[in-house]
Amino acid sequence: MAVSEEALGVPRHEHVRGPHGKTQPSVAAPLTKALKDRHGAGAVTRARLGFLAAWLALFVIGWLMPTPAGLGANGKATLAVVAWVAIIWVTEAIPVGVSGMLLPMLLVLSHASPSFAKAANGFAAPVVFLCLAAFLFSSIMQQSGLDRRIALALLDRLGVKTANGVIWAMFVVNFVMSSVVPAANARAAALLPVTNGIVGLFGDSPRERDAKKAIVIQTLVYGAMISGMCILTAHLPNMVVAGLLEKQLGVRISYLTWFELQWPYLGMFAITQCWVQFYFRSRSVPIPGGRSAVTAMRASLAPATGGDWTVLAVFGGVAALWAAEAWHHLPSEVVALIGLAVLFAPGVLAFGWADVERRTIWGTVFLLGGALSLAAAIGESGLARWAADHIYVFARGHGWWVTLGIVMLATHVIRIGMLSNVAAVTMIAPIALALAPRLGLHPVAFTMLVSDTDSFAYVLPTQITAGVIAYSSGVFTTADYAKVGVVSVLIAIVYGLCVIAPWYAFLGVPVWDAAAPWPFPH
Repeated sequence: MAVSEEALGVPRHEHVRGPHGKTQPSVAAPLTKALKDRHGAGAVTRARLGFLAAWLALFVIGWLMPTPAGLGANGKATLAVVAWVAIIWVTEAIPVGVSGMLLPMLLVLSHASPSFAKAANGFAAPVVFLCLAAFLFSSIMQQSGLDRRIALALLDRLGVKTANGVIWAMFVVNFVMSSVVPAANARAAALLPVTNGIVGLFGDSPRERDAKKAIVIQTLVYGAMISGMCILTAHLPNMVVAGLLEKQLGVRISYLTWFELQWPYLGMFAITQCWVQFYFRSRSVPIPGGRSAVTAMRASLAPATGGDWTVLAVFGGVAALWAAEAWHHLPSEVVALIGLAVLFAPGVLAFGWADVERRTIWGTVFLLGGALSLAAAIGESGLARWAADHIYVFARGHGWWVTLGIVMLATHVIRIGMLSNVAAVTMIAPIALALAPRLGLHPVAFTMLVSDTDSFAYVLPTQITAGVIAYSSGVFTTADYAKVGVVSVLIAIVYGLCVIAPWYAFLGVPVWDAAAPWPFPH
């Protein structure tokens, strides 16, 4: 069962007329190649088997399996849908956009949700509009050629020569942006067109395709999430945890205290970089032609037009408003839609809606809405809490590091069917806080470590919005992402145990001492 470009909202043609009359690759070009590569005879067999297995799992869990103790009928029905979609996503049995649209239907048929309106509420979630606006921004930048212009300027100024250099340069950009853009998803959205422009410089040889996968995954997912852990306002789950600890324990974590506790996470990026580069064998893959080629290509670009500067000014205004969210209190999605309203005012763009629409991968938007609907069902049906209740049975009676490792692993199992980090942390952090005294562990250290590892959900691109944004590039498959991501999750768990937990202890917050007083000012 092959996935077509049309199913994902991608046009058949692989080249479009770019700015100044030049022909350039469209967003369909890298995705078309990826689709051809992933759908050989073996992939078709896997898809067919996955399709059958998914429906069998749905039927067995939803209608034949007895309701587990403590889980309720709605929870069991939701578990059946989670099993169905996990198999579908891993085996790529049907287009991801279609799977997203089918989820509300499955929630209704399985009786996990009482009505279709409630089952489909994820499609009206604010983050859906943020991602849609991000995809439209990316399409506008591609159509105008700004993505290529920005990418070449960035690489030229930083003297980047290889894929490895690109990744490190983009991590620096990620970290700088994390101090002013208050959401990892917003940073990934802002960097999507730039990253697309950079990977567009590489060719189509096997090594270059792998290098593009490494760049996109490391930049838009790992880089965005890891850099966001260090700044309190750079990652929305950070603020959820800080607010919970202040409300429940009276422990206030300031902007500076959060950075002092969390900055060692920056070192984790070096480890994931080594692993990703090793897996994709892309460390020494050069940018075609080296730095001189980048400089020459930048010089060959036609001068920027007034329209180009207008588009950049609008994007800059959107970024500034994102950074000033604490002042104006406008949500990121509202700011993004204001930017779209300005861009599509008569006479602003030199091209029309049809050109933008042709470059937008609509299937990813449907995927996002369906995943959010499922995330809501997991929380409301009691499935997440039921799963967490079982963690205590396995975690008790061990040393602190074994207990913490078990809870971290269990958290990632719970996260399989969830997309929103905010939703996941909202459900998991209170459970971790309640578990800590039962396990004899420090409530602040334990809750923060468990919540932190929740953000490193790298098994499926649908687990975090940054992964969905990266998947929209069409550079990698879900199988690519999962294979490299499983080890990356283990890296995050080991890093938390071996680096962050000892660092907390050095600062006076040992996870193994529940009675240790909070050493920072309240």
